[in-house]
Amino acid sequence: MFEQVKALVFDVFGTVVDWREGIAREAGPFLAQLGRGDIDAHGFADAWRARYQPAMEEIRSGRRGFTRLDLLHRENLEQVLRAHDIDPTTVGEAALDDLNRAWHRLDPWPEAVAGLTRLKRRFIIAPLSNGNIALMTNMAKRAGIPWDAILGAEVAQAYKPDPQAYLRTAEVLSIRPAELCLVAAHNGDLKAARAAGLATAFVPRPTEHGPGQTGDLTPSEAWDVVARDFQDLAHRLGV
Repeated sequence: MFEQVKALVFDVFGTVVDWREGIAREAGPFLAQLGRGDIDAHGFADAWRARYQPAMEEIRSGRRGFTRLDLLHRENLEQVLRAHDIDPTTVGEAALDDLNRAWHRLDPWPEAVAGLTRLKRRFIIAPLSNGNIALMTNMAKRAGIPWDAILGAEVAQAYKPDPQAYLRTAEVLSIRPAELCLVAAHNGDLKAARAAGLATAFVPRPTEHGPGQTGDLTPSEAWDVVARDFQDLAHRLGV
């Protein structure tokens, strides 16, 4: 199967980087400064993330034109603040913008950069994320993520799991869908990629949603490769 694969593309939030800890780390001081230290920072991160798919569904359904994730994150942030009885207009533009850019400053899982560096020796590696180009670029620069290209929703003008998100990524790389493999910690993402004709690799991240995570702990289908982490994935792919 992998003899024909030329490029690996990666889900990023949860698969490459630990979004929950990164957002909580910055939300805590932000909330404390507002005098709302009573709000749990991890719960705030979860509430913000919970609005991610509904916001993109507005675009996938055609009810809204393509809108980059930075703007969706900002709209969702303001909604979460209101849900906690905080008026965003009283917070200040600079503080809101800075917290919104916490998504640009997420840390990779401990082995991720070393594993990606190994995989890059044999394959083209790139994000296939719902994150926009500026977000992915800033994240990679800060964290030392060695992408060959920055791809994803803004390039494809489609949000996963829309088939076009996968098919247009293959097209941009001038390869067939079967020559492209999605690496993800989310079975639903892999299911959509497989339906679009891509190869699939599952790497679980059992603490993405915190210590009580119940989903995506094991593969739901016989994906082409299942690995413990990116270093194990490199080993299994002979890199």
